[in-house]
Amino acid sequence: MEESSFLDRMIGHLRGTCKYYTGYSKDLGPSRVVHFTSEREFVNLLHEGFPVVVAFTIRGNYTEHLDKVLEEVASEFYPHVKFMRVECPKYPGFCISRQKKEYPFMEIFHSPTHVANQGRVADPNITKYNVKVMPFNYDISVYGLREIFKRYGIRASDMK
Repeated sequence: MEESSFLDRMIGHLRGTCKYYTGYSKDLGPSRVVHFTSEREFVNLLHEGFPVVVAFTIRGNYTEHLDKVLEEVASEFYPHVKFMRVECPKYPGFCISRQKKEYPFMEIFHSPTHVANQGRVADPNITKYNVKVMPFNYDISVYGLREIFKRYGIRASDMK
């Protein structure tokens, strides 16, 4: 077996760690994007204390691009920000509650707190929460997410 040269190892390392497009695909490792299965799972994810970026999608050409971007962004901001993808045709109730008509779109959920006055609740096992929700109206890219996290003061990575 032939040993790789120093230049080959250096280029390989650069491809794997470079934050900018180098023309080669990155090795992102296992997927960090959580696929939505229930609202209970979503609430549990919020209770971990990290912001959750949710992409509401339907199948289409643009969704394939969005999936690639989500994978890259999720690997960069893991574990400080969680990313979730909701396929709206499979879970229409969760998507309709967001009251949007254009798909795909993204929203950022963070800082869940208990509601002091639960009001009229049909089931005593239901607990209400207040969650801050921010629409995502920047460029859908690593750069766009980094900028919106700066704007809203969300800690998205380790302090270096």
